[in-house]
Amino acid sequence: MYIRRISRKNKNGSVTSYVQLAHNERNPKTGNPQAKVLYHFGREDEVDMDGLKRLAASISRFLGDEPVASEPKDSVQLSLLDSKTFGTAYIVDSLWHELGVGQAISKRLAQRKYEAPIERAIFAMVANRALDPSSKLGMEDWVKRDIALPGVENFEVHQGYRAMDFLIESDVDIQREVFETVADLLNLEVDLLFFDTTSSYFEMDDEPEEDSLKQPGYSKDHRPDLPQVVIGFAVTRDGIPVRCWVWPGNTSDMTVIPEVKKDLIGWRLGRVVTVVDRGFSSGDNLRELQKAGGHYIAGEKMTSGKQTVEDAMSRPGRFKTIRDNLEIKEIVVGDGEARVRYVLVRNPDEARRDAFRREAHLKALEAELARLKELDNDAHTKAHCRLQSHPTFKRYLKSDKRGNLTVDHQAVKAMERLDGKYLIRTSDDTLSAEDVALGYKQLWQVEAAFRSLKQTMELRPMYHRKNERIRAHVLLCWLSLLLVRVAENRTSHTWREIRSVMNEMHLVTYKAGSGRVRQRTEVTPEQAQILKALGYEHPPLFSDISTDTL
Repeated sequence: MYIRRISRKNKNGSVTSYVQLAHNERNPKTGNPQAKVLYHFGREDEVDMDGLKRLAASISRFLGDEPVASEPKDSVQLSLLDSKTFGTAYIVDSLWHELGVGQAISKRLAQRKYEAPIERAIFAMVANRALDPSSKLGMEDWVKRDIALPGVENFEVHQGYRAMDFLIESDVDIQREVFETVADLLNLEVDLLFFDTTSSYFEMDDEPEEDSLKQPGYSKDHRPDLPQVVIGFAVTRDGIPVRCWVWPGNTSDMTVIPEVKKDLIGWRLGRVVTVVDRGFSSGDNLRELQKAGGHYIAGEKMTSGKQTVEDAMSRPGRFKTIRDNLEIKEIVVGDGEARVRYVLVRNPDEARRDAFRREAHLKALEAELARLKELDNDAHTKAHCRLQSHPTFKRYLKSDKRGNLTVDHQAVKAMERLDGKYLIRTSDDTLSAEDVALGYKQLWQVEAAFRSLKQTMELRPMYHRKNERIRAHVLLCWLSLLLVRVAENRTSHTWREIRSVMNEMHLVTYKAGSGRVRQRTEVTPEQAQILKALGYEHPPLFSDISTDTL
């Protein structure tokens, strides 16, 4: 590592010299050494040369070297100010700019007048979701003491809320622009979109207002006692979230498809086949998905009672084995406009697990029925009612003429027919049965996105009261998930693994007098491998050198 002088000739014939901190690296192609600039001090005639001398002397003393005889009397000790985790923050910031998120936000900020650094405040909140989720109040200490976020020296709660208000005002425009940038940059395959919903709850005692997003509803987190919101995601086959929605907690899954289709009109999606779960397979929803030349792959409830489903389930024929331990059978029911194309899928391993679980349930149920015969009066009545309402046992029970509970062997036989199977319906005749089955199987990408949203980004519980802040909170989590998914796809590592390795890289701040030096720790082989997979250079060794006051 050395200080060097670079001279450049100007158009008027004059020469300007610049001072740089550099070190030599070997060119991987030619094998020749070449200089890599670590820090630009600026023009030579503007650099405080005495300050550089004092800095060099302070570094020598810190390293234990004897001071030179000409060392100035007023030289000072080099002391450690702080050490903050930096590596993962560097990755998140690099992705933020590469995927055009910062640019999309800054473009809209240019039309407004904000004194506060809104773009950096939004980035800080998104980074917090990915790195160490905390409340907005907790972020003040997090930024101050724990993390070195590029361009963020401090975080104030009121700035965070102001940034959230701006973000939700530009919600749709930002989502669309980020999608277009990401689609071009990553060459996303957007011919197959997966859509599903989840719910999230609030830890609040106040009663929800009539127009509030917080409403009592079905909780997929098993917290029906708390107010909910419903969240929808559209995700590519690679698990990249391209759009998110927020609805009141009492919204039915069956009612949101028209809005989703409408919101995606005009997006550069080409020919789209939307993949949805069984909760969205109503006739109205499927017709909505076919509008404007669209198609669907939809899960079908095998116990729905539909005549076409019964016909499909009873149709004879052999299963064909495909990859991923799946067997498929294509079935077409009806003719003309009434024609419905199904693919029946069977997983032999899952079939064995279903049979094993059912046998265990029946064994436990037989024991309960035997115990029931030994009871009388109120004890018998209570035990009888408990069995009838049991979430697992009730499906295997029936009552005889005397009202006694017995095992419904016909129901058990009907369940055996469904072991390891699921039924898929599609409107696209150009897709092979194998593509239909594997496409539906990839619906787990949305489920994985929801798991990351709730576990990694800690979406829940929420404490916001205003609808706009609730939507902004979900949007922050969506942006965070976008960055995380791209990093995972590029590195083939989970975000937890990436974060564990990169958090070991710190940015250390030294003080010499009233000046300071900020230097990152050495890049480990594991960190170098992750950075290479992401396509990023190593962070600069020195990110800030103040010489004017040294």
